[in-house]
Amino acid sequence: MADPATYRPAPGEIPDQPGVYRFRDEHGRVIYVGKAKSLRQRLNSYFQDVANLHQRTRQMVTTAASVQWTVVGTEVEALALEYSWIKEFDPRFNVKYRDDKSYPYLAVTMADEYPRVQVMRGAKRKGTRYFGPYAHAWAIRETVDLLLRVFPVRTCSGGVFRRARQQGRPCLLGYIDKCSAPCVGRVSAEEHHALAQDFCDFMAGDTARFTRRLTARMKEAAAEMDYEQAARLRDDIGALQRAMEKNAVVLADGTDADIFALAGDDLEAAVQVFHVRDGRIRGQRGWVVEKVEDADDGDLVERLLQQVYGGETAEGGTAGGVPREVLVPVLPPDLEGVQGWLSGLRGSRVSVRVAQRGDKRELAETVRKNAEHALALHRTRRAGDLTTRSQALREIQEALDLPTAPLRIECYDVSHNQGTYQSASMVVFEDGMARKSEYRLFTVRGPEGQGARDDTAAMQEVLTRRFRRYLADRADAGDPELGGDDLEDEDGVARPGHAVPTRSGPVDEATGRPVRFAYPPNLVVVDGGPPQVAAAAAALAELGIDDVAICGLAKRLEEVWVPGDDYPVILQRSSEGLYLLQRLRDEAHRFAITAHRKRRSKGMTASVLDDVPGLGPARQAALLRHFGSVKRLRAASAEEIATVPGMGERTAAAVVAALHPTEQPAEQQTGQQTGQPIGHPTGHPTARPAGQPAAHPRTDDAVQEPAGMLGA
Repeated sequence: MADPATYRPAPGEIPDQPGVYRFRDEHGRVIYVGKAKSLRQRLNSYFQDVANLHQRTRQMVTTAASVQWTVVGTEVEALALEYSWIKEFDPRFNVKYRDDKSYPYLAVTMADEYPRVQVMRGAKRKGTRYFGPYAHAWAIRETVDLLLRVFPVRTCSGGVFRRARQQGRPCLLGYIDKCSAPCVGRVSAEEHHALAQDFCDFMAGDTARFTRRLTARMKEAAAEMDYEQAARLRDDIGALQRAMEKNAVVLADGTDADIFALAGDDLEAAVQVFHVRDGRIRGQRGWVVEKVEDADDGDLVERLLQQVYGGETAEGGTAGGVPREVLVPVLPPDLEGVQGWLSGLRGSRVSVRVAQRGDKRELAETVRKNAEHALALHRTRRAGDLTTRSQALREIQEALDLPTAPLRIECYDVSHNQGTYQSASMVVFEDGMARKSEYRLFTVRGPEGQGARDDTAAMQEVLTRRFRRYLADRADAGDPELGGDDLEDEDGVARPGHAVPTRSGPVDEATGRPVRFAYPPNLVVVDGGPPQVAAAAAALAELGIDDVAICGLAKRLEEVWVPGDDYPVILQRSSEGLYLLQRLRDEAHRFAITAHRKRRSKGMTASVLDDVPGLGPARQAALLRHFGSVKRLRAASAEEIATVPGMGERTAAAVVAALHPTEQPAEQQTGQQTGQPIGHPTGHPTARPAGQPAAHPRTDDAVQEPAGMLGA
């Protein structure tokens, strides 16, 4: 626990201007971001007697080891910068709003040549119009089904669209007039785009224009005695009216507002919002927040508005963007700054106020009741989980005699097949929950020229590399810039899906994020018993690290082993601590075996096809592209393989022979041609030519694993 006086800025250093400040811990991680009209007054409030601070504020300032600030010109700029840094650094002491469910949106991909209407979840994409969110996906599909009669925009996937184009026949929706069938040229790209734009306009609330237009066309058709066309238009008007009725009119036409409500206590709160467009409730959304900082309801509302509207722009064009009016339960402390920020996002004035009377007040009360119900439901679902996570960490602390609860735990596992394709995994749990962005993969190399390593040597190598990198990052050794890719960096450490950042000390000065191994775990767990634990302890002792606890979890009896003890630590079978260790071990095993199988599959595929005469990399790629997988290629005949462009009959026969090495002609199996025995009476071969892989019984495109040979 740090003393705030050790990093308090000297008197006069803090400017008396608007700005944003960051508290960092001893490892350089940003743990809190805040803004202030006066940086001097706000920061001085943190450095008073800690006994006078709120409990959560006291915990934050004693966890921090330094504070930095950035001066900006206006309060609006401070608000925008604070939002950006909270999204960038994800500080642990800032309020975090989590969706209480994954909400679906109705999306129209207007950026495509032929826009598509679909249900979408997750992050928003550029060039797509969004409507919602809706509480249920079926509500979107019912609305779309009604509107496709009037606005026949395509809803098919890209694959279905391309296949219809190739075949020259539309899908079922094209035949029943619920799609304009641009795939077969019934309408041009411009006409289809206009249909999609009309669909978006209707969903955005411009409903009267289309109803008037269809009504006029219906009367014209009736006057010309084209009664069939008039009946179709009448049914179209009815479909539009039914679609509008699904969104009850609760306020006057033209009302464009988002109505927020808040319900909670000192520890957590539930938030609900109703999106009202053109007087109709177009969507509903909810969040649950844990109050990890000392914030009142006004501060929570300000943070909420930052999160909801932070990604919107005046040119965004989304129905869920910034409305003209935002109704909140409590005004934010910096009302003028928030209104100015929202007005800049919308491109016109935005009013933030509390509903006092009338229909809006009644609707706000309905939203509040929904928030109270959501909080009660959240407590019912999460009470057990929060309790058991805390209990699990406490039980592990007591069992291993740790000074504090292990808030960050890393678990390691090694996977291999008879010593080949050795891969190791590192999974991370923080506060009892998986943190997948911190997972790592290692390729076990072993000593040069000595082949594969056993499990203990591999475990020692992996831990040595991990903590050597930690020490290097901590010491800011000044190594050259390290490159990386999606599989593995130059030290054999992989971070799937992320490029490895430049190392310039424990924290990248450009982003403020810790580099790969910039801070240590509280506990290291290895999959195995005393040998693996001893190897892990040796790796850390060799590096001089003595402040990281180590334990191992043996599979047979689920025993917990610690270094230097002759007997295991026994946790009850019903123990939450044992259950958490098992989850760690199983997750590490899953992650390691997935990486191992991927490497093994690539290696075995290459070894089989590389031995085929006349089959180079281009032809190998063509085969796999045509058949899709080795399994399908193995099931194909020589005639089917010969149909692939670039393949001849002789090469196709060689591929079949390589994929089925045990399928020899009958006269060869008896040894009549060679005069030598081919194998045992059981049919298994006794020898194979150099470079030819051993034959295994196969049920799919992966080799069956011999029992007990897949490394733990």
